[in-house]
Amino acid sequence: MKKSEVVVVTGSSAGLGRAIAGEFGKHGASVGLISRNSDRLNAAKQEIEKSGGRALALPLDVADAQAVENAAQRVEDEFGPIDIWVNNAMVSVFSPIEEMQPEEYKRVTEVTYLGAVYGTLAALKRMRQRDRGTIVQVGSALAYRSVPLQSAYCAAKHAIAGFTDSLRCELVHQRSRIHVCMVQMPALNTTQFGWVKSRLPHRAQPVPPIFQPEVGARAVYWAAHHRRRELFVGGSTVAVVIGQKFIPGLMDEYLGRTAYRSQQYDGKQDSNAPNNLWESVPGEFGAHGSFDDRAHPNSVELWLDTHRSLVWTALCTAPLIATGIAGGFAYAFIKKETRKIKRRLRLLPKAA
Repeated sequence: MKKSEVVVVTGSSAGLGRAIAGEFGKHGASVGLISRNSDRLNAAKQEIEKSGGRALALPLDVADAQAVENAAQRVEDEFGPIDIWVNNAMVSVFSPIEEMQPEEYKRVTEVTYLGAVYGTLAALKRMRQRDRGTIVQVGSALAYRSVPLQSAYCAAKHAIAGFTDSLRCELVHQRSRIHVCMVQMPALNTTQFGWVKSRLPHRAQPVPPIFQPEVGARAVYWAAHHRRRELFVGGSTVAVVIGQKFIPGLMDEYLGRTAYRSQQYDGKQDSNAPNNLWESVPGEFGAHGSFDDRAHPNSVELWLDTHRSLVWTALCTAPLIATGIAGGFAYAFIKKETRKIKRRLRLLPKAA
């Protein structure tokens, strides 16, 4: 169904952000595209316009609060009131903690965490005036459970979760109708693994199972139109959340023994390869990374989570249906046996 709504997506020139922007675009939305790479933003803009939506390319760094504020105003000047704001922009560094540099922690924090804060502030400034709107924070299973070699990124995602919880409480206190949802993502086949700054001996990969970015994009679109507090994408995300809640010590042991290997794959890491920590990497990159042959196009868990009422109805009615079927068989059996007894009684000799 086409929806004439105004949406802003940060980090929308490639990877998950591009898939999210495309998902809104094909539903007829007017999309403000925020990222650092002008060429890819224009390519994303063309894709959205071809699919029936409208788009506005806004090249900027989300670590610049004033630039984010200016972009929000330009979207409203061009398209009208912002209905949905999606905070998705991120950068990361794959590295052991003792090899990380202070400026790297600062940069990951400024983009991944503070970028989400600045986007939220820009959205709230406008949504409060109308007392409506939705903010979607793109999270991760790593917002619940950190892994080795991604300490800066894990910390930033934890920070977004903490910030979002505070915001929810304040909105409740203010009796605001603005809705905030955090969508916790699994491992996705996105472009970040091709340009992330890395000190690993082998090339970086998402921890399997891997899902296509369109799975995450559909989750964000659904979350933007339903009053769900939090949405978990993929059974692996749910397993991580449950494991961290009940067996965090065992998770430490398990990830300490397996997560170094599971975040790398065949092929030596090129130490001179360009990375996107400080500047955007040039070139045309779409939504997908290099793991198409291993990525799942759908998530059963996500379908079940977004169809809770249907699943609940099925679970509630299943016993009734089973009882009805069993009752039918019982009735047929009793009726058959009754006929047999009557037949036998007719064959018995009559009493003198």
